[in-house]
Amino acid sequence: MSRRHLVLGLAALPPGLCFAAAAAPAADPPGADQEISHNAVAIHQEITFQASRSRIYHTLTDAKAFDRVVQLSEAMKTGMIPAQAAPSRIGRRAGAGFALFGGYVSGLQVELVPDRRIVQVWRAGSWDPGDYSIASYVLRDEGAGCRLVFDQRGFPAGEAQHLVEGWHGNYWQPLAKALAQP
Repeated sequence: MSRRHLVLGLAALPPGLCFAAAAAPAADPPGADQEISHNAVAIHQEITFQASRSRIYHTLTDAKAFDRVVQLSEAMKTGMIPAQAAPSRIGRRAGAGFALFGGYVSGLQVELVPDRRIVQVWRAGSWDPGDYSIASYVLRDEGAGCRLVFDQRGFPAGEAQHLVEGWHGNYWQPLAKALAQP
């Protein structure tokens, strides 16, 4: 199966039945039971950041900016990602690849709508070859900040809890810290 067929097939998957988590600061995530669908095939998270949509989009799509997030992540603190790991690579057009956390997370950009939406074919290095999920980040203004609405589906069975914890500890919490820095 070609990458194009894989991307189109994954993008056509119907969204899972999800529960919206209450808005909470990145440092105080809601319970995982609110973020995982009943059948554990989808994750839905909503996080409010005190930064503009533009700044968040830039941080998620610029390799140098995202490397600040990696440096503040739980994966870096626990040594899961070695200090000398390869820097992030993030393609900035649809169809381009990305590799984060020393290459442990990789995939393809499916859709990039500046300051509004990012859709990715996303995978973790521990997954079986050929296993991919769809990760969607939607950015909405909320007061002086931004609400990031995140959905992920199509990941391997049994990974939901681990992914929920990973998104908080490796993306949302360090992203909030990185955005708080000048």
